[in-house]
Amino acid sequence: MKIFQCKMRYWLLPSFLAIAYFCTIVQGQVAPPTRLRYNVLSHDSIQISWKAPKGKFGGYKLLVTPASGGKTNQLNLQNTATKAIIQGLMPDQDYAVQIIAYNKDKESKPAQGQFRIKDLEKRKDPKPRVKVVDKGNGTRPSSPEEEVKFICKTPAIADIVILVDGSWSIGRFNFRLIRLFLENLVTAFNVGSEKTRIGLAQYSGDPRIEWHLNAFSTKDEVIEAVRNLPYKGGNTLTGLALNYIFENSFKPEAGARSGVSKIGILITDGKSQDDIIPPSRNLRESGVELFAIGVKNADVNELQEIASEPDSTHVYNVAEFDLMHTVVESLTRTVCSRVEEQDKEIKALATIGPPTELITSEVTARSFMVNWTHAPGNVEKYRVVYYPTRGGKPDEVVVDGSVSSTVLKNLMSLTEYQIAVFAIYSRTASEGLRGTETTLALPMVADLELYDVTENSLRVKWNTVPGASGYLILYAPLTEGLAEDEKEMKIGETHTDVELRGLLPNTEYTITVYAMFGEEASDPVTGQETTLPLSPPRNLRISNIGPNSARLSWDPTSTKISGYRIVYNNVDGTEINEVEVDSITTFPLKGLTPLTEYNIAIFSMYDEGQSEPLTGIFTTEEVPSEQYLEIDEVTTDSFRVTWHPLSADEGQHKLMWIPVYGGKTEEVVLEEDQDSYVIEGLEPGTEYEVSLLAVLDDGSESEVVTAVGTTFDSAWTEPATTIPPTTPVTSVFRTGIRNLVVDDETSSSLRVKWDISDSSVQQFRVTYLTAQGDPAEEVVATVMVPGSQNHLLLKPLLSDTEYKVTVTPIYTDGEGVSVSAPGKTLPLSGPRNLRVSEEWYNRLRITWDPPSSPVKGYRIVYKPVSVPGPTLETFVGADINTILITNLLSGMDYNVKIFASQASGFSDALTGVVKTLPLDVTNLQANRIEMTNLCAQWQLHRHATAYRIVIESLQDKQKQESTVGGGTTRHCFYGLQPDSEYKISVYTKLQELEGPSVSIMEKTRPLPTQPPTFPPTIPPAKEVCKAAKADLVFMVDGSWSIGDDNFNKIVNFLYSTVGALDKIGADGTQVAMVQFTDDPRTEFQLNAYKTKESLLDAIKRISYKGGNTKTGRAIKYVRDSLFTAESGTRRGIPKVIVVITDGRSQDDVNKISREMQSDGYNIFAIGVADADYSELVSIGSKPSARHVFFVDDFDAFKKIEDELITFVCETASATCPLVHKYGIDLAGFKMMEMFGLVEKDFSSIEGVSMEPGTFNVYPCYQLHEDALVSQPTKYLHPGGLPPNYTISFLFRILPDTPEEPFALWEILNKNSDPLVGVILDNGGKTLTYFNYDYSGDFQTVTFGGPEIRKIFYGSFHKLHIVVSKTLAKVVIDCKQVGEKAINASANITSDGVEVLGRMVRSRGPNGNSVPFQLQMFDIVCSTSWANKDKCCELPGLRDEETCPELPNSCSCSELSKGALGPAGPPGSPGLRGPKGQQGELGPKGPEGLRGETGPSGPQGPPGPQGPSGLSIQGMPGIPGEKGEKGDAGLPGPQGVPGGVGSPGRDGSPGQRGFPGKDGASGPPGPPGLIGIPGAPGVPGITGSTGPQGALGPPGAPGLKGERGERGDLQSQAMVRAVARQVCEQLIQSHMARFTTILNQIPSHSSSVRTIQGPPGEPGRPGSPGAPGDQGPPGSPGFPGNAGVPGTPGERGLTGIKGEKGNPGIGTQGPRGPPGPAGPSGESRPGSPGPPGSPGPRGPPGHLGVPGPPGPSGQPGYCDPSSCSAYGGRASHPDQPEFTPVQDELEAMELWGPGI
Repeated sequence: MKIFQCKMRYWLLPSFLAIAYFCTIVQGQVAPPTRLRYNVLSHDSIQISWKAPKGKFGGYKLLVTPASGGKTNQLNLQNTATKAIIQGLMPDQDYAVQIIAYNKDKESKPAQGQFRIKDLEKRKDPKPRVKVVDKGNGTRPSSPEEEVKFICKTPAIADIVILVDGSWSIGRFNFRLIRLFLENLVTAFNVGSEKTRIGLAQYSGDPRIEWHLNAFSTKDEVIEAVRNLPYKGGNTLTGLALNYIFENSFKPEAGARSGVSKIGILITDGKSQDDIIPPSRNLRESGVELFAIGVKNADVNELQEIASEPDSTHVYNVAEFDLMHTVVESLTRTVCSRVEEQDKEIKALATIGPPTELITSEVTARSFMVNWTHAPGNVEKYRVVYYPTRGGKPDEVVVDGSVSSTVLKNLMSLTEYQIAVFAIYSRTASEGLRGTETTLALPMVADLELYDVTENSLRVKWNTVPGASGYLILYAPLTEGLAEDEKEMKIGETHTDVELRGLLPNTEYTITVYAMFGEEASDPVTGQETTLPLSPPRNLRISNIGPNSARLSWDPTSTKISGYRIVYNNVDGTEINEVEVDSITTFPLKGLTPLTEYNIAIFSMYDEGQSEPLTGIFTTEEVPSEQYLEIDEVTTDSFRVTWHPLSADEGQHKLMWIPVYGGKTEEVVLEEDQDSYVIEGLEPGTEYEVSLLAVLDDGSESEVVTAVGTTFDSAWTEPATTIPPTTPVTSVFRTGIRNLVVDDETSSSLRVKWDISDSSVQQFRVTYLTAQGDPAEEVVATVMVPGSQNHLLLKPLLSDTEYKVTVTPIYTDGEGVSVSAPGKTLPLSGPRNLRVSEEWYNRLRITWDPPSSPVKGYRIVYKPVSVPGPTLETFVGADINTILITNLLSGMDYNVKIFASQASGFSDALTGVVKTLPLDVTNLQANRIEMTNLCAQWQLHRHATAYRIVIESLQDKQKQESTVGGGTTRHCFYGLQPDSEYKISVYTKLQELEGPSVSIMEKTRPLPTQPPTFPPTIPPAKEVCKAAKADLVFMVDGSWSIGDDNFNKIVNFLYSTVGALDKIGADGTQVAMVQFTDDPRTEFQLNAYKTKESLLDAIKRISYKGGNTKTGRAIKYVRDSLFTAESGTRRGIPKVIVVITDGRSQDDVNKISREMQSDGYNIFAIGVADADYSELVSIGSKPSARHVFFVDDFDAFKKIEDELITFVCETASATCPLVHKYGIDLAGFKMMEMFGLVEKDFSSIEGVSMEPGTFNVYPCYQLHEDALVSQPTKYLHPGGLPPNYTISFLFRILPDTPEEPFALWEILNKNSDPLVGVILDNGGKTLTYFNYDYSGDFQTVTFGGPEIRKIFYGSFHKLHIVVSKTLAKVVIDCKQVGEKAINASANITSDGVEVLGRMVRSRGPNGNSVPFQLQMFDIVCSTSWANKDKCCELPGLRDEETCPELPNSCSCSELSKGALGPAGPPGSPGLRGPKGQQGELGPKGPEGLRGETGPSGPQGPPGPQGPSGLSIQGMPGIPGEKGEKGDAGLPGPQGVPGGVGSPGRDGSPGQRGFPGKDGASGPPGPPGLIGIPGAPGVPGITGSTGPQGALGPPGAPGLKGERGERGDLQSQAMVRAVARQVCEQLIQSHMARFTTILNQIPSHSSSVRTIQGPPGEPGRPGSPGAPGDQGPPGSPGFPGNAGVPGTPGERGLTGIKGEKGNPGIGTQGPRGPPGPAGPSGESRPGSPGPPGSPGPRGPPGHLGVPGPPGPSGQPGYCDPSSCSAYGGRASHPDQPEFTPVQDELEAMELWGPGI
């Protein structure tokens, strides 16, 4: 059935299946369909067609109803449908049909009809029909001839691999339908060995190849194989199967051809149980076009992920298996057309080429120019892609094809850019011309100046920076606590002088200025400046100083002053006054104390605060004393008071009087010039106190002057004596005292002062008493003072008490008039204004203001409020008003009391509550609570340096305690008791200070299930394990996803597995156990247990840990911590690791796994449930079929237990351990590795050098005379030798090998007696094998003859000695030359040594050894190995058809797997890959003999690409944020990079999610290390003498060996090596271009750009060899791509040992975002060899017929014709190249993905 521009949909009706074909859209109004027609297709199917109505409508309803009754089946169709096919009908049944057009809610009238299939068949013209054959399966499917009408007739051919799902869900019946579908599919193609090839693989739980592409040569053979395809059954692991065909089907040995379209077709019926994205991506990116066919329960989204784009032509999905035939034609048409299109694309790629000669110039900070030479052909445009080397989004510029330069602008400064120039043709694009350039640094701001500094502003200016788009200014105070208050200012490019305002006064600021270029900033320029302090007032003037007042004046300094603060106090601090005034400049001080010194401080008040003070000092004047205040003219009711006038500046006077013993005070105001006054109306006989004071101009009052006078009693009469009127009446009353003053009051004293008015006073009596109560009883004391003294200090007195002080003059003749004055002591005043500062976690400072009265000191008392504790106190002196209290508890309230100690006692307390800062955590809570563990989590304390966490069981009071760092927010405790309550306490620590605990209570979970039950007896050992002797480590995943119950199942599994072992301990298998989560935990070490019983008991006691899954870290931990001598590791014993995990690792496992596998560790990986199968494959050793296991759940361990035990025990055999060699698993010993004769170890063995082997790619090792290479037997064969084995050598006898017997290999006991070995007699030309038989008798068998003698002629030969229980056979060069009977061998002891080349005449441990060369040495535990070996290492016996590819040879096969070589140019953005490993440094060079200095040879051609070696030191990279290490990317196909967004920062690991779609591509890795020079090949044809080259510098001298004989081999070898290098270079260059044509996708540039290497050390001149017959010229081979670098090439001929180079330097940069293709890698040429002897130079010929053995070397092997049958690009099987296309349109425009 033909389909043109139609989309197909399927509907399954209950009784039949309708298949609707939707075609042309018709517009118009709603009207009924017309022309309803029927067409019988088969006996049970019919096609209904109709004419679409005119007008607009939305679709159709098709109704089919059986006429006999039954359910009407309705089908809604789109408006483009005009046909429908209905199947599953009954031929004899009548059916009614209605077709209705509808538009929204309106329907047309139905077009109706009725039919019966039998009636319609009768009306049809009879036509011949193909007979339908019933194949007996209950169905009548159409035959291929009936259904498949399309035959793919294109001359283009393809390799098609079909991958068939054979899982249980398909069923045997449906699998027959799959066979029929496959038969139809095969029929459509022209199948043959030189035409289209078809291979098939079937998969379920494990895939298998049913037949390879090259299995059949005709279509009939393939169809017959399809019909006989067996049903497999199993699970659906599609991802594993896709990876399997990637690794096995599309390979040359499987029949895949280069330059041929590769098609993969998947057929599946369900969703895969593993990840399909990586393997399907690998296939697509390796050039395989994938088609996906889903049936029934298949996941369409998954099919689309698998298939190539577009989905519309590459994804098919049918509802049932019996509908698969409906997609055959569409599938075959699409495959056919794609094969044809790809063939055109391959041919189109042959005419393109990249531009050349990339030159950069005019470099600035933001741009540079790129120039190039035009590419060949008709170039439409050039695309220039550029991006920062350290990572970033690629940008591009597209220019016309006639242009050869462009300027890249808007670049980042001081940044290295990768540049790629692509030539864009009409239908494709070339490879990229690549280079790098580094921009200059951005110009900085210059001449930064800070000036015009004020209190809150400053100005900044600088010189204009050319090209700047603006400037950024950052400024912040440097003061501690304010540094975070940073501000920024952005200004335009025209401003270079700005003012910074709003600054803090008297603060140092740092100012940084950046020149901005768009979003990029230059390097900063920084300056520092301090703002001015706030200006105080100046020029203080103090005037009008009186006894009680003064006037202050000053000058202002700023207009910003808002007012002034004036503080003045007396010197002793008892009087402190403060006043704030407006912005005035003069102010009077009043109420001062006379004759007192005052300190003045005036502060300017600003909005920002107050300035420093303007200070001054002055003293008030003394109040003038009222001289001669006297009382006279006394009467009974009056007396006169007389005084001298006060000073002129004082005003009125106030005169007051009061009876001394109580009464009313009276007063009178007098004028200033009055000097006496008569007080009248007094009481007779009453003593009065009279006071006089001045009222000053400012309203204040002067000090009081007091006197006491007494009126006469009423009975007093004047004496009769007449008194002259000039004599005062009071002359008979002598006072002697004036101006009695009581002052200087304190709380415990008063000072009394008076003026002496009469010099005849002999003494004064001073009496003082309290002023209340009965005077007679309240006299405190009487003090007599001399008449010359006029003052007295009264103390101690009561505080806050009023006293009356009376002073009486004493004359010689009696007493004078007493004068009294009152006085009052001050109250006891305490400290005030308690303040707290400098609060910390264990201290704080308190400050107080002192009291006004004098103090002796202070008593400070403090006590915690909320916790019991002693009351603490301390004392400080009177001059201290602050104290730092230490040793306090953090976060605690304290009651503080401060008492002032005074003369009369302690004052009242100044009290307050103070609090230290809390030193504790917050938000403490428990999480991840399990049966035996729980975690505590809290919020960080900002100053904490550590936390102490204590968990205490409330049941048994057992405690656990841990201390963690201050940045930790969580801690977990393990080994707890289930169902127990615990108290968790967290103490915050600050250095040595520890805060109070914060505690919570939490309970562990109860036991959910009973603990696992174990057999009461020790399990018996299995037979396969009885010979096991290994160091075995189990790594068990203990992460949270396991859970307690499943962990018990793992323990049971370990118990059973370990129980199968036999002997435990140093003489058998040692077992260690590690449980890993975030951090691994060793449960027990290898040497922990010596018996199986104690080991099994330890396994039962393992407790569940919990945490995250860090598998990579755990594997490294096992290597570094368990496989050590301290842990019990034994040398020579197999090292086996079994990893059990249930999830994907949260760190990288690839690198460490590869390292350990390469170091000889055997790793088994067991995945459960959600484990990542691809990750398990990376962890496990190869082959994965033996080392990787996967089970659906933890109950399924039993299914793999027996197989795992078998594989582990076979690997763990010390007698015959399992090793991976020759691409397969063999039981035996790699003796070369055990003796250290491998590239990485040989240089450490004295007397051994590395030489070229049988081919350029094989090294061999020369054991020089008396090297005596040996190893202890216990390290090589700790279990002895097996009863049957094959000894294999590939070796060469040298001309200087002595003519006497020597042991090629032998085992000696501890007494140096030989036990077993192989002896070669170079004189007698015989071979002898010897050992001890089972009865202890020494037995030897000797072989001679022509075939034996040829091994002594100086060529390489392969020797097999097959030893069985009855025979010893000798096989030389894969041909048996003899056999002899022997007895069964006895085993050896392991207490001696094994030696190479030991001379038979040697005695004792220090014998002599002979020189010879050894390339291979293995012992295989089999007697059939010699029959399987093909001697592919010998050039004369190598068969290219059956032998595997030579490693790192000039072959272009995809199997040339080698070590990682120099990195090629980075590919276009790829999908993010797993974290890769860092390569190892190359091994040390060999020690060799120093040759005689000869003439310098000509410059040799470039050597073949060598393995990764020492890097050339480059400039340090720009430091970036530290990121994860990325994989070193393999060379990817060349492509034009697309625009890709930058990746986000890495987040913290989260829970493992479902597999997602491919993410953004990762960046290319940095250019790889330049390889070391390749080794010279085997001898080639002698070349002619070239011109003399420069003499290179010699390397550091090595150990000088003995000089060998002059021979012809070495000189010829060097010349042939040069020829071989030329050959390989040419072939690699041509193959690169041709492979690009064949593979439809651009590959990396393979141009061999070489760097001239240093001249090699001259070798010894050799005599010319006999030239071989000249062969005819070989036909030129197809050009091919360079293969992936293989294993490290051999070392050059023996030279002086070179020094080890320094590794490259530079800091590791961050993981970059996806980037475009990087530049081409560069090969490093090999060292040119010395000139050979002159000889005829002939054209390159094919390998001649081998001649008889002679002294000369073999003919050269590598010539261009050796690659004529090879094509295609070598790719690494683990990491294929990939270049994703951005979208479908791009692929159509460019004619190829990834261009």
